[in-house]
Amino acid sequence: MTIVETVLVFALIPLAIYGVITLLTVRPKATRIPRYRPGQEWGYAPVWWSANPAGLSVEHHSAAEPGTSGSTAKGGARGNW
Repeated sequence: MTIVETVLVFALIPLAIYGVITLLTVRPKATRIPRYRPGQEWGYAPVWWSANPAGLSVEHHSAAEPGTSGSTAKGGARGNW
């Protein structure tokens, strides 16, 4: 084996493999859409999510007595309990 063949096998081929892996890793970051940052305007419709969609319907609030608002929940985002 000559010096050129040795350098090619032990240096350039592994560097080429690392370069391909690096490009495949960096490519998704360079091509994705910009992320939302706090303070930016939100241009999408609100989406309500529930792990139990049946629990969101009005029929399931049978615990409330007639004549009441039906909501007994307290608290919230401000932590008022």
